[in-house]
Amino acid sequence: MNIYYGTMTSKGQTTIPAEVRELLNLKSGDRIRYINRDGEIIMKAKNKRAIDLAGKFHDPNRPTITLTQMDEAIGEAIADHVTSAR
Repeated sequence: MNIYYGTMTSKGQTTIPAEVRELLNLKSGDRIRYINRDGEIIMKAKNKRAIDLAGKFHDPNRPTITLTQMDEAIGEAIADHVTSAR
């Protein structure tokens, strides 16, 4: 486990250590999510856009599904995630 330190200014701003920026592939303007999980704060980069995923999941050997089927699958996944997080 690696530990990195930063300092907060009086305005609540901090500099993310260079090693962390490199690990998360952060660039100027990228958004960062802070997640509170049972008192532990998790920082995640939100520097991917949906369009960046175009073509990443295509499998010509699988049949296509409808938008309704996709919505149902997403809803089930969210419900499972929420249930397992409790």
